[in-house]
Amino acid sequence: MNNTETAIKASVFSIIGNAALAVIKFTAGYFGNSYALIADAIESTTDIFSSIFVFFGLKYSSRPADENHPYGHGKAEVLITILVVSFLVISAGIIAKESIENILTPHSQPKPFTLLVLGAIILFKEFSYQYVMRKSKITNSSSLKADAWHHRSDAITSLMAFIGISISLVMGDGWEAADDVAALVASGVILYNAYRILRPALGEIMDEHLYEAEEEQVRIIALKVDGVIATEKCHIRKSGMSYYVDLHLIVKGSIPVVEGHEIGHHVKDAIIKEMPLVANVLIHIEPDNCQLACK
Repeated sequence: MNNTETAIKASVFSIIGNAALAVIKFTAGYFGNSYALIADAIESTTDIFSSIFVFFGLKYSSRPADENHPYGHGKAEVLITILVVSFLVISAGIIAKESIENILTPHSQPKPFTLLVLGAIILFKEFSYQYVMRKSKITNSSSLKADAWHHRSDAITSLMAFIGISISLVMGDGWEAADDVAALVASGVILYNAYRILRPALGEIMDEHLYEAEEEQVRIIALKVDGVIATEKCHIRKSGMSYYVDLHLIVKGSIPVVEGHEIGHHVKDAIIKEMPLVANVLIHIEPDNCQLACK
């Protein structure tokens, strides 16, 4: 199974899981008199749509390069990531609004059985986060990482609701709004997570220098190839789930052009072989006796 298939499989898991949990949360919240659980169901509903966008985004971004898109369609994944972050922000806003309204509206205490439902939800959502995040690291997918954080945000929201309902039940009359306060706190946590997802996505779309570990690995591989004296410039950018490398090599200035060309190809082949996430390497050859004007 290649990276695209792995990522798509993980996104399907998210869609099915979020749909099932949205129904469970709303049902339990309605019959259990828990506004925090209903707010949690709203967040899961938006998660369904965001996971669907991730699914279609992954399929589109995996399209091969064509005449109009010589570098492929990978940048679409960043746009999907930004869209997923937008859903997170919308979710946080809805939860905050509903929580404030419920705090101001007198209501009965939640039912004790809602704690059992929330406990199961927290465990499942944390498992979902770990599963999808692991797949995002394997596939190098930023949109899948954003989807994973949706699961973690859902787990946090459910945890806050669990704490709030527990306080409400233990403290008794006068503490009915504790679960609503907890949901309000959770909305702030979700906004913070949205920022954590958005920041690297913006860096990716702007080709910001974010890949120091990969750059070091590229240089190490290049220096192992016979004929390479040193490496100079090394620029790495990410598109979709793949990296694109621009690398300057320094070789002996006395060798024929053909030999320098062959060295460049050997370096490119070695990098792609040892770093499967690298889609292409553009090599520039410089002679060791080149002056500043050559650069």
